[in-house]
Amino acid sequence: MNAIEKPDAALAALARHFAGMPPVAAMQPQVLDWHDGVLRLRAPLAANVNDKHCAFGGSLSSLMTIAAWGLVSMELEAAGLHADVFVADSRVRYLKPVFEDIVVETTFDDAVEHAALVGTLRRQGRAGIRLQAKTLLADGGVAATYTGRYVAIGKA
Repeated sequence: MNAIEKPDAALAALARHFAGMPPVAAMQPQVLDWHDGVLRLRAPLAANVNDKHCAFGGSLSSLMTIAAWGLVSMELEAAGLHADVFVADSRVRYLKPVFEDIVVETTFDDAVEHAALVGTLRRQGRAGIRLQAKTLLADGGVAATYTGRYVAIGKA
């Protein structure tokens, strides 16, 4: 049974993976949901607070980075592919401070690239993909934006 058929199992596996990386585990991320090419994470402000009592910018950047990584990884696993996924480059823009729990949402940047991801990895053994993420505020605003390019290298 693949991850599409068992999304709760896939989300739990991603949460376990995050818990196994000490810097990530320290941020206490929670995997909220994954559907239709969108992955959402939450992390408590208390574990990510800075000296101004708002979310640490490094936590925002890190959560958006791991959310995008998680989305690529889950999509590939759902297709029955095992790959190492690496962030190749990224850009973050900080727009507003976050004085609440951090909520991050990530999506694929380009539908054509997303549609080709699995096939490219199967044919070439590696594939690149662009993603975007944002840190959402409870009032509907956006606190930070992220764009990143990831590379997946198939495992034998």
